[in-house]
Amino acid sequence: MADPNPTPGIHHVTCVASDPQQNLDFWVETLGLRLVKRSINQDDPGTYHFFFADAEGTPGTSMTFFPWGDMRRGKVGSGQVARTAFRVPAGSLDYWEARFDDYGVDYDDRVERFGETVLPFRDPDGLPVELVAVEIPDDDPTVPWEAFVPAEHAIRGFHSVTLWLTDPDRTMDLLETMGLERAGTEQSPSDTPGDERTRFAAAGAVGTYVDVLPTVAASRQGHGTVHHVAFQTPTDDDQDEMRTAVRSMGLRPTQQIDRHWFRSVYFREFDGVLFELATSDPGYASDEPLDDLGGRLVLPGRFEDRREEIETNLPEVTIPTPEDAPGDASSDGDEDGDDRNADVEADADD
Repeated sequence: MADPNPTPGIHHVTCVASDPQQNLDFWVETLGLRLVKRSINQDDPGTYHFFFADAEGTPGTSMTFFPWGDMRRGKVGSGQVARTAFRVPAGSLDYWEARFDDYGVDYDDRVERFGETVLPFRDPDGLPVELVAVEIPDDDPTVPWEAFVPAEHAIRGFHSVTLWLTDPDRTMDLLETMGLERAGTEQSPSDTPGDERTRFAAAGAVGTYVDVLPTVAASRQGHGTVHHVAFQTPTDDDQDEMRTAVRSMGLRPTQQIDRHWFRSVYFREFDGVLFELATSDPGYASDEPLDDLGGRLVLPGRFEDRREEIETNLPEVTIPTPEDAPGDASSDGDEDGDDRNADVEADADD
């Protein structure tokens, strides 16, 4: 069997939140990401699905959430994406620490990892997130959204995800099959499980890295945890080749599922992390003008006839705007150098 075309990297990461308004306020106003799509969970249409990204919803920039208010608090542990990291321009971490102080964000001291400076923090649901200071090249594909955070400090898509796994060897083989290459190993600090962190690198400019840490820490899905991580398979042919390669390793990918803004294949890797393969097309601007992304509730075609029912059952939310935001003192800061979607796991028919 021929090797599939390598994945360029992460496409999106989907997480579980509690209160939808709190989720919107934090990811739009505090972190300065753009709400590029306001929709519903297509497997649970009584729940919102929010998509936060760069100004144009570029692949490799979207953090998405299911606000399931009736779920319990989750616990990060083995068989999960334990950390999600975003890129920010080199020299911007002083700005972010000042901003976190202004907004009351829970954050930790900076750490060094693979020669880069990392600022760990948590969202209001306790989701572990990180900012990694990197040099952003002039030809970078991401487009900063400047409504709340100036371009020189704005988040510029994903840097990496960290997988916590009980037995990482087969998953590391899977990552190599998907086209990521081993980029190095280093000792983990004492406050993280596992003795070694192994980094894998994709060929793309955004969402490049997957780090793997061994751990036996117990996990529980709920508020403040990652539901799944999606990797880019830009075309249908790319996706079909990757699906075949994954299946040849003994995993059970689904058939392709139309998710309206991309087409998806899902499977659980060997330790239970839910992986998705997502195409680049048609994209978030396929059903809304670029200037109006996120401005209305978008219902994928088969749900449009149920709009009145769905809107009645969803809680009202307000999208933050700069006009409503309090003054941001951090702008003057110094610069320095139980699974709710189990159906997507269904066995493939062939």
